[in-house]
Amino acid sequence: MFLIRDAFTCKPGQSSAVAEKFKRAHVAMGITSRVMVDVVATYWTVVLEMEVETLGAYEGAMQTYRDNADVKEAMAGYLDLVVSGRREIFRLV
Repeated sequence: MFLIRDAFTCKPGQSSAVAEKFKRAHVAMGITSRVMVDVVATYWTVVLEMEVETLGAYEGAMQTYRDNADVKEAMAGYLDLVVSGRREIFRLV
């Protein structure tokens, strides 16, 4: 089992808009995930977490992300709202 965590630093005041876009996209993808915003961290941070059985399952989810029209609509313009991001992948033991 793997935990995938994507962390985004958003432009000032845009974390709520980015979080909402990801929530809508994940519903459209049919995946279970957590979308979190900072409380006491680097300002304007949005973190996504999802657990997958295999990295192949994650790749399948990303293919859906790239191909799904509803996801594309939900995520339209999100790159204009973020400054940077990173991905962490952990194997759960």
